[in-house]
Amino acid sequence: MSKDRTYDYVIVGAGSAGCVLAGRLSEDPAVRVALVESGPRDRKPEIRIPAAFPKLFKTPYDWDYTTAKQGALDDRELYWPRGHMLGGSSSLNAMMWVRGHRADYDAWGEAAGPEWAYDQFVRYFQRAERWAGPRPEKSVYGTLGPLHIAPPRRPNPTTSAFLDACRGQGLHALGELNEADHSGFALTPVNQYRGRRWSAADGYLKPAARRPNLDVYTDARVTRLDFDGTRAAGVVADGVAVGTLRATREVILAAGAIGSPQLLQQAGIGDPETLAAAGLDTLVASPDVGRHLRDHLSYAVTVRCPRPVTLTGADTPANIARFLLRGRGPLTSNVGEAVAFIKTRPELDAPDVELVYAPVPFVNHGLTPPTEHGITLGVILLQPRSAGRITPTGPGAGARPRIDPGYLAEEEDLRTLVAGVRRAEELLADAALRPFHSEPMAGYPGVVDDETLSRSIRAGAETLYHPVGTCRMGTDDGSVTDERLRVRGTEALRVVDASVMPHITRGHTHAPTVALAEKAAELIREDARK
Repeated sequence: MSKDRTYDYVIVGAGSAGCVLAGRLSEDPAVRVALVESGPRDRKPEIRIPAAFPKLFKTPYDWDYTTAKQGALDDRELYWPRGHMLGGSSSLNAMMWVRGHRADYDAWGEAAGPEWAYDQFVRYFQRAERWAGPRPEKSVYGTLGPLHIAPPRRPNPTTSAFLDACRGQGLHALGELNEADHSGFALTPVNQYRGRRWSAADGYLKPAARRPNLDVYTDARVTRLDFDGTRAAGVVADGVAVGTLRATREVILAAGAIGSPQLLQQAGIGDPETLAAAGLDTLVASPDVGRHLRDHLSYAVTVRCPRPVTLTGADTPANIARFLLRGRGPLTSNVGEAVAFIKTRPELDAPDVELVYAPVPFVNHGLTPPTEHGITLGVILLQPRSAGRITPTGPGAGARPRIDPGYLAEEEDLRTLVAGVRRAEELLADAALRPFHSEPMAGYPGVVDDETLSRSIRAGAETLYHPVGTCRMGTDDGSVTDERLRVRGTEALRVVDASVMPHITRGHTHAPTVALAEKAAELIREDARK
């Protein structure tokens, strides 16, 4: 039988942000915290094996979303994996700890106030970090935080060739990838400990799980937000022994760029016309809920490798044994072993393209096991002008929202991707990489004219798994959340996840989401003292 339970804070979603909030808020023994996660516990062995993350896709540990047809991508519906377990996407991703560029956070500061600008915000990254690699005298990394971060444990031989090619093409060798200006190239810092994945659940939640003031509910989907007028009073969740969870201080949504706007819209917070079209009544008119969706679009430059040295076939019994016994070997690879941040036009102040190097043919999100040796340079559009939207499709938590990223709606985005592919091709032509590739494969047509390449991009580009912006924060009245992440028009309701980012970062979204949640925990404690 379900029970009513009362807490100070009820957090919805145990992903990168939710785990941080649960860990930090429950540090105060005087408050009671509930964390509600719709997915299961993170016990599947593949979660721990870095190179095995694609094996989690399209399983019960994945929300397994599909976008609306994308007109600029040949009317394709794209697969969007999102973590559906403790740790959320930090238990499902490629473990890349990539903060972004100083300019990203200075833009946040312009949108939401100076406390979000780089110089004020960078300490929240350092608060989270426990860096295990070499440290120059003025390292950017923290060393005492809950999240283990380390260099790749066993980079592939071809990864060194990629770095040499970057150097040969005149790119800047970064001392540390996460410098304030990350224009250049480096190995990828990864969320690993002794060769195994280290998720937000590992770093923040599990050390806190035994605290008597923290209750963690798994396999419990929130079906409704409860309100007393416009004040959030709690949540209703399904699952064994959950029922209604009441919040005396705040309900905090940490369900991500899809889940958080969906919960708001289902509660009647959103654009009135959009809500009415889905059969939903309006509680609070907030037209920007679900809008400003941005994501990093990626195109794979994949070529055969004539030498049998890549990750293809790495899951041999011997390598599995090396991993299980010593945390060593190729299975410790996060697949995206190195990156380069580049400017496709010299007048740019910051990079507009990221090149992610993978020593394997990464095809169909890794769902198609490679049968040949090959390498991939993922070309990522860092600052898309195109924006999309999350919209409700009907009342009830079971009605999945419509996800329309609006990829390549702005023609300039396609031009930038074409320019990025040309830079990747220059790296492949460098003497350092030339011995490790031959014919194009997996949809990449090789060096062709711009028109043919543009058609290939439209036919083959995919998400890099970084949706943001659908509950954007700001100081303007039109923003969904204010500069303290409180939902405008309501009381005791806050959103803390990638959906509040007013601009997408030139990096990956796990690190900024963790840092954002670290800051949010501080804001929540400050507000509780008022």
